[in-house]
Amino acid sequence: MISGLTILAIGFVLGTRHATDPDHVIAVSTIVTRERSIAKAGLIGVLWGIGHTLTILAVGAGIILLGLAIPARVGLTMEFCVGLMLILLGVLNLSGAMKWISEKFSPAHPPVVGEHAHIHEHGAKLHFHWHSHAPRREHHAGSLAPPRWLERSFAGLSLYQALRPLFVGIVHGLAGSAAVALLVLSTIREPQWAVLYLLVFGIGTIVGMMLITILIALPLSFAGFRFVWLNRALVTGSGIVSLAFGLFVCYQIGFVNGLFSAHPNWKPS
Repeated sequence: MISGLTILAIGFVLGTRHATDPDHVIAVSTIVTRERSIAKAGLIGVLWGIGHTLTILAVGAGIILLGLAIPARVGLTMEFCVGLMLILLGVLNLSGAMKWISEKFSPAHPPVVGEHAHIHEHGAKLHFHWHSHAPRREHHAGSLAPPRWLERSFAGLSLYQALRPLFVGIVHGLAGSAAVALLVLSTIREPQWAVLYLLVFGIGTIVGMMLITILIALPLSFAGFRFVWLNRALVTGSGIVSLAFGLFVCYQIGFVNGLFSAHPNWKPS
C-alpha cells in the first residue's frame, strides 16, 4: 500500500511537470494572453487540464485494460494534429480572428436593434440600461441591477471561451496518451493501479496548468488597461511562437519521422 501511494504521489508530481511541456504552454498562452482576470485564466488552465485528462484516461485505459496497440501512422497523425492546432492558434492570434470570435460569441452585447435593454459589465459588476436608436431621445436611460444568477454567469466564461481550452487539451492528450500509458504499463503491472495512476497524473496536470495560466495572467491583471502595449506585445509574441513551433512540429512529424512516407517511424515520447 505504501509503495502504491508513493507511486501515485510521483504520478501527481510528474503530471504537474507535464503541464510545463513547451507545446502545452505555447498553446495555452495564445488564449490566456487576452485574459486580464486571474480567476478566468486559472479556469482556462483547469479546462485545458480536464480535456487533457479525459483523453489520457480514455486512450490509456484502452491500452492498459484492453491491450490496444496504436499503429505508427496513427500515433504520428495524433502528434501532427498538435502541430496543426498550434499553427491555427498562432494564425488566429496574429490575425485578430480569435479576438473577433471571442467578442462575437460573448453574451455581453446581444445583437438586437431598436429600443432595448443592454447588459454592460464594468469590472465584476453588471447592470442593465435602456438603449434607443431613435432621434431626439435619450440614448441611455435608467439602469437596473440584473438577477444574481445572471451576474454569476457573467463572472465566468462564455461557452466558446470554455470549449476552446477544453478542445485544445483533448488534442494535446491524444498526442501524449500513448507514451504515458506505455510508460505506466511497463512500471505498474496491476491494471487497476495503472489506471488510477493515470487519473492522479491527470489531476497533477490540471493543477500544473492552472498555476501556469495564473502566472501568465498576473502581469496583465496588474497592468490592467494602463499598458495596452504590453497586452498587444504578449498576444503578438504568443502568436508568432505558436505559429513557428507548430510549423516545426509538422515538419518534424511529417518528414523527419516519416508520416508522409511509406515507412513511418514513431516512438512514443
